[in-house]
Amino acid sequence: MPLFRKKVIILLDEYDTPMQEAYMNGYWEELTEFICRLFNASFKSNPYMERAILTGITRIGKKSIFSDLNNPEVVTTTSEKYETSFGFTQQEVWEVLEEYGLQDQKQAVQEWYDGFTFGKRRDIYNPWSILNYLDKRRFAPYWANTSENRLVSRLVREGGRDIKMAVEEFLRGRTLKTSMDEQIVFGQLDNRSDAVWSLLLAGGYLKVESYTVDGEWGEAEYELSLTNKEIFLAFRQMIEEWFSKSVPVYNDFIQALLCGDVRRMNRYMNEVAFLVFSYFDTGRHPSKSEPERFYHGFVLGLMVDLADRYIITSNRESGFGRYDVVMEPRKTQDPAFILEFKVYDPDEEESLEDTVNAAQKQIDEKGYAAVLEAKGIAEERIRKYGFAFEGKKVLIGSG
Repeated sequence: MPLFRKKVIILLDEYDTPMQEAYMNGYWEELTEFICRLFNASFKSNPYMERAILTGITRIGKKSIFSDLNNPEVVTTTSEKYETSFGFTQQEVWEVLEEYGLQDQKQAVQEWYDGFTFGKRRDIYNPWSILNYLDKRRFAPYWANTSENRLVSRLVREGGRDIKMAVEEFLRGRTLKTSMDEQIVFGQLDNRSDAVWSLLLAGGYLKVESYTVDGEWGEAEYELSLTNKEIFLAFRQMIEEWFSKSVPVYNDFIQALLCGDVRRMNRYMNEVAFLVFSYFDTGRHPSKSEPERFYHGFVLGLMVDLADRYIITSNRESGFGRYDVVMEPRKTQDPAFILEFKVYDPDEEESLEDTVNAAQKQIDEKGYAAVLEAKGIAEERIRKYGFAFEGKKVLIGSG
């Protein structure tokens, strides 16, 4: 075998996939130590390497696997270098649609698969989705269905109120303004929302609408939104999967809620809570705020199932306070709902019934119905429910 005596070029794709798996499955420290040694031998002390390119969706910082490398050049979604190299440009997509006789589908293709932004270049399309659409001639979430989204699902599902409320806004087509570090610090994913947004941006779930840097402090602020219709449907599917173990019971609860049957609401809600409560808080150190995590996930479930009938908002100001959930009907014949959630406190209440009464009293005293009445919804059309939690037990009362 001849020896060419040429140094090699090393190409390593998706280097961070095993890192994500290690984080998800509890062997992060062990794998990090191994990867550091591997990278040192392959990329730093390797006398036979000419150059190397590593690709992945996460830029892992601090206690980094790159700490042994000599000044690697990092290109992220906000970098202008290679900004047209990560997907098809709009001109390229338009040309291929013309070639396939699909020029009348330009607008729909743009809604489904456009939206990725690299540097200053907008209108970058995911190649996998475009190629599958051209092959099958059918719109579907091709990329979202094939990508690894377990980590994303877990972070949103187990995330606190701020994360779930931001997802609510994304599902309404709105944006989120936040400061963020593009380096992924895995140890911070469980307790810092900006680390979650960094991962979602790097993974293509979010796009940058605007990007500004503070001239004095150098702090970057991002305005983020869901990338396109394909990603929107991926988030809806993710939320539906949260309740997959209890779909029949969950649907029964929704029907009981719409019918105003409190007895059935209590029965079904307790079954739902028993089946999915721990699913919303399954970390190594479960939070004491399980009910809060549950109900914000529950609100997202309502948004997915009732989006055609209700505008659903949570934790907004109305009257003299902030309500938990308000469901504004899209049709005049449907009732409106106010839902208030409270955790049983033995120091303040003698029973779960007292907690329900406190929730109902808060709805009236704080004037939460004001936001609905201001939109012309009569008082008799507004249903008020207090939800009391004690562990996985739930009690619902109507006011």
